[in-house]
Amino acid sequence: MSHAALTVDDDILAYLDAHERKSMLRFITCGSVDDGKSTLIGRLLYDTKLIYEDQLKALEADSKRVGTQGDRIDFALLVDGLAAEREQGITIDVAYRFFSTERRKFIVADTPGHEQYTRNMATGASTADLAVILVDARNGVMTQTRRHSFICSLLGIRHIVVAVNKMDLVGYSKETFAAIETEYKKFAAPLGFQSIVCIPISALEGDNITAKSARTRWHKGPALLPYLESVEVASDLEDKPFRMPVQWVARPDHAFRGYAGTIASGEIYPGDEIVVLPSGKRTSVKRIVTADGDLPRGRARQAVTLTLADEIDISRGDVLCAGNSPAEQTDQFAAHILWMHDDQLIPGRQYLLKTANRTLPATVTELKHKINVNTLEHLSGKTLAINEVGVCNVSTSHPIAFDSYAANRTTGAFILIDRRTNATVGAGMIDFSLRRAQNVHWQDLDIDKRARAAAKHQRPCILWFTGLSGSGKSTIANLVEKRLHDLGRHTYTLDGDNVRHGLNKDLGFTDADRVENIRRVAETAKLMVDAGLIVLVSFISPFQSERRMARELVEDGEFLEVYVSTPLAVCEQRDVKGLYAKARRGEIKNFTGIDSGYEAPTHPELTLDTSKVSAEDAAARIVDYLDSNGYLVG
Repeated sequence: MSHAALTVDDDILAYLDAHERKSMLRFITCGSVDDGKSTLIGRLLYDTKLIYEDQLKALEADSKRVGTQGDRIDFALLVDGLAAEREQGITIDVAYRFFSTERRKFIVADTPGHEQYTRNMATGASTADLAVILVDARNGVMTQTRRHSFICSLLGIRHIVVAVNKMDLVGYSKETFAAIETEYKKFAAPLGFQSIVCIPISALEGDNITAKSARTRWHKGPALLPYLESVEVASDLEDKPFRMPVQWVARPDHAFRGYAGTIASGEIYPGDEIVVLPSGKRTSVKRIVTADGDLPRGRARQAVTLTLADEIDISRGDVLCAGNSPAEQTDQFAAHILWMHDDQLIPGRQYLLKTANRTLPATVTELKHKINVNTLEHLSGKTLAINEVGVCNVSTSHPIAFDSYAANRTTGAFILIDRRTNATVGAGMIDFSLRRAQNVHWQDLDIDKRARAAAKHQRPCILWFTGLSGSGKSTIANLVEKRLHDLGRHTYTLDGDNVRHGLNKDLGFTDADRVENIRRVAETAKLMVDAGLIVLVSFISPFQSERRMARELVEDGEFLEVYVSTPLAVCEQRDVKGLYAKARRGEIKNFTGIDSGYEAPTHPELTLDTSKVSAEDAAARIVDYLDSNGYLVG
């Protein structure tokens, strides 16, 4: 190896100290498919002589075996570590590589070019200071070039290198390079980049990689590596207010309690006042503890453990902030969301939101608009598909501490997680708190739910009837309400058909509209439970996530799921409205059981199959359940 090779006469300690003091640049390579990202990184490692002899021999052997470059070395094989990547010749995951030169240390993320792996590219960009966007000189600025540039901007990258690659295949044409440079800078002008530097290169031939090439004497700018070694991307994290999300409460023995985490921004000294969010409790820092001993100062990106002057209840996910400049708190905010899953984002559906070290339920309440990554224009839409970006309003179950993403990439970022599969489905950047979050507060009332229910001699609850169309939900619900009325109980029925004549008359039958349909009904049922009523809700409600959302709106024991499990064949035979027949003929779209799925309950309180029991018997079983479980008290 070149600069890393030492003789016995070298002062190893001095060398290691100098190496430790080098600045670090984190950058990402991105662009369209086959623009040469992996080849570029491989060339950088090769030209800086950061490949051991056994690695070089293996590379030469692999290059001959794979055969993509004839007898020459295929530099991409240094980075394309996955077997699938080597076989296909593409990168399908984020590959991180570390290398260093005499002047600087680098961590580079090589990201996929295919559109379906945009989420992987976003992962790499989230921690990068600079992006090297490759453009094939033969193809110019592509859709993925624009997409990746927009995502880099969205994720806070402010320095861009446009590496116009494969210049050897266009005869090192000055005119070709100039046209690409002009087109890219025109597109990127609204994206807010602090610097854009365009460099003509050939990763395969080594032109303008580590030194200026004689083949592009017309290029007056730098070569790639010298520019990466010298570009100033100094972080202003230490100048920002102190923030540290608590990752772990350290309690090795009764004499020590510390709060461990990585400082997201700012700096901290023993004696500094801090405020703990969300509790708002104030105290001061006593010690800054690390494995190597106490520090006189903690600064951004350091992992430390803080001990405090006072005993305060602090848990994982709380945020320690500068006492004179705490983060904001909100339970409703606007955010940019990059959707990363095949299942669409549907407003009204509940997800888990993870920010810093805290996870809690959240709902995208509104998709304000989508963003066309090619033109940057705003588009209307009801859902977000995979790799689409939208501006959304988000509501969380409890307030979170945050800064805008533009101010702090750690405390302003979040991910969305599917509650059923636990898959990460979206990445978000908080823009600002919604004014309604400050203006709307819960009003305490003297007469509460228990008082209203006691006056009615009953325990309020929701009887949620779910099942296919024609299964008998509404018939059973009607019979149950009659029996309860005869017993002097106070009820109300929310029926799927009836509600669509008023409250939900503006909704159709797409998945997004179905989710909003159930959200509105669930919120209405919650108010009726608060009024002390027994509420009968008869809706197909085909999705588990929405039924779970409805259950979580009320207290334990107040949501009783009644699964009317009548088989599809029996429901079709009944078909009194002729809906199944129309759906089979294609006259009705998005019909549950035909061309739209139904997710059966996994643990309902009651299961009733009306092909085996009569509606009257089913209603009697429900009333008996209510009576035996204390809902018909008095």
